[in-house]
Amino acid sequence: MRNKKNENGQKLSYYGFSLLSYLKENHPDRTGDTAFIKERADAAAEAYSIAVKNGQTHIEAEEQASNELFQGLHFSPYNTLVHILWNEFSDEIPEDRAKEIALQILPLCSEVLDKYTLSDDFAGTSQYDELYTELTGIVEILLKDGLQ
Repeated sequence: MRNKKNENGQKLSYYGFSLLSYLKENHPDRTGDTAFIKERADAAAEAYSIAVKNGQTHIEAEEQASNELFQGLHFSPYNTLVHILWNEFSDEIPEDRAKEIALQILPLCSEVLDKYTLSDDFAGTSQYDELYTELTGIVEILLKDGLQ
């Protein structure tokens, strides 16, 4: 597999680019964490290699690599904020600005986010509704304080 360079000139493997692409869409606040991206990409490549050596098919090996690559990243506080902006504040925030504003608001929500264990399946838990409500309250306060 050839390594390609990202926008910063850093060489990334197939798995590195896959993770970076996923992060841009779901965790844009983490796209600059090159050490994390490299570590996860290396672990995914290793998982793939081990699976193939153990006689698994390439499809099974790719599944193992993907599990390693995206572990802990399936739930996205950023996407939750985007959906809150779309669903609860569509009159105040144009849909085309929701992602930009969610990224701006995300660091201001860390205190609330830290109260929860944000696992891959968090959106399916009873605590998700509590988080959604708390984040909606933060967005409402920020909008009243002039965030736009």
